[in-house]
Amino acid sequence: MKSVRWGILGTANIARGQFLPGLREAGGTAAAVAGRDAGRAERYASEHGIGRAVAGYQNLIDDPAIDALYIPLPNSLHAEWTLRALAAGKPVLCEKPLCGNLGDTTRVLDAARQTGTLLWEAFVFPFHRQIAQVRDLVAGGAIGELVEIKSNFHFQLSNPGNIRYSRELEGGALNDVGCYPIRLAGEFFGVPHTAAWAGATWGGVGVDVDTWGVLEYPGGRRLHLSAGLNRSYDTYSSLEGTLGRIQMSNPFHPGPPDYYQLIAPRVEPASHPATAGEPSFTAAIRHINAVLTGEEEPRLLAVDTALPTAQALHDLAGSFTARRATG
Repeated sequence: MKSVRWGILGTANIARGQFLPGLREAGGTAAAVAGRDAGRAERYASEHGIGRAVAGYQNLIDDPAIDALYIPLPNSLHAEWTLRALAAGKPVLCEKPLCGNLGDTTRVLDAARQTGTLLWEAFVFPFHRQIAQVRDLVAGGAIGELVEIKSNFHFQLSNPGNIRYSRELEGGALNDVGCYPIRLAGEFFGVPHTAAWAGATWGGVGVDVDTWGVLEYPGGRRLHLSAGLNRSYDTYSSLEGTLGRIQMSNPFHPGPPDYYQLIAPRVEPASHPATAGEPSFTAAIRHINAVLTGEEEPRLLAVDTALPTAQALHDLAGSFTARRATG
């Protein structure tokens, strides 16, 4: 099978820090990167081992020598360029959240269904070995009935000019990292939420910089989430059941020190490594490559997974915005 030739729209840090290491491990070719500034794209390609630079995003989409696209643009640009890629028949891995608002998410998912073009949202952790192992524990009754998930995602963002601080670019803590606990709950509860409540601290240019909230699910189940841009790195999460709990130091992008642990009566606590010893994006890219070369059937497509997350983001944002409006 020929190597899948990937194109990257934009010169984002996450492509350098996450996507490219995963691609190198998974196989496939970093064939091209596109930028609005040709000189910057050329430097980026040279510095990060990408085959060539292309001036303009549309030119990369239209390039017949590109098989798949990774879109790590600001949230406010996800819809436009994903729609263009889908219309051109190019499979897409789009950074999370799929779009910065519910309306755009619905339009993009409709386009994916209508065109039949493959689309994935870049929540890569459901492809990880750790999630499969924890899912097996939950399904096997190791913690009884799962009733509550508590999940954090915080990190320190020091650059005041970062795009995450821009309301116009649809940044903010909830969109940037709060979406991860929501997607984790979707993976384990498997149904849409029924109610949402959230509070937030505001900063940047009109965005939430610290967010906390609750999503309620059928049967009294719930997600407690905490997300922010102004404290030390924290991804601790706990799946809590009627007979025990499973603690994960990092369910989202685990590294060598990370672990998961089952804590239950009559079970000797033991820590298990969270990572398969490879970059976080590897398993997802390996799967996409296998789909595009005809070796696997696609799974975890955005048309099947993205809407509940988008609806939850919309409802939580509506909650804390309403609270801000009323003082």
